[in-house]
Amino acid sequence: MTEFAIEAQDLQLRSKRGMVYGPLDWALERGQLGVVSGPPDSGKSTLMLTFTGRMKPSEPSKLRVLGSWLPGDARRVQQLSSVMGVGGLDDLDDVVTVRATVRERLAWLAPWYRVVRNPSDEQITQLCAPAFGQLPIPSGSTRIYKLSESSNLLLRIALALASKPELIAVDAVDQLHDVAERAVLWRRLDAIAASGITVVASTTGIEGLDTIDWTTPPTHLDLGLTDAAKES
Repeated sequence: MTEFAIEAQDLQLRSKRGMVYGPLDWALERGQLGVVSGPPDSGKSTLMLTFTGRMKPSEPSKLRVLGSWLPGDARRVQQLSSVMGVGGLDDLDDVVTVRATVRERLAWLAPWYRVVRNPSDEQITQLCAPAFGQLPIPSGSTRIYKLSESSNLLLRIALALASKPELIAVDAVDQLHDVAERAVLWRRLDAIAASGITVVASTTGIEGLDTIDWTTPPTHLDLGLTDAAKES
């Protein structure tokens, strides 16, 4: 029997200025990669926040994520999911080191009474491996501003995976300006999904995705085809 991580029916969000996204119907199986595409201002970032229980959709939306209905079970979905790439939500401090960044995350996850010391490069490698795979993992002494765009985002994904989420949402993959780096990121998201973690990622366009050697072809949602996008 198919298990779905996301089940959306008539999903929509309205504001005083009109429809932000939707209405849309979509389903994403557990352990799969979902790609949400659409032009600027089509509601991609807001939809990422909705899927992870951080924004409330409008009536008469029906949305079930990880077996819980939203918005009623938003707290549970928030605990089981992570979202990154949304501007201002998970930005890293450019001037600190990777070691300090990882330590801060580990301290956040640890019980209040546990002293969290600076992690060794080996510990950083262990934490980052699920996100980076065989890609080079930055040393602990590396300053955040010296990371490439893809390494910066992969580090944020690694920090998110440390809390063992069942679902991660990655917004604006095309914030990576280099096409080759973008392809690397897509391959890593595919690998993370193949490990059993559901991944949903957004992008403006899907050019080049047909060249990726996917483990399983991603499920695609095109916001450019929703009624709201047609009317705008």
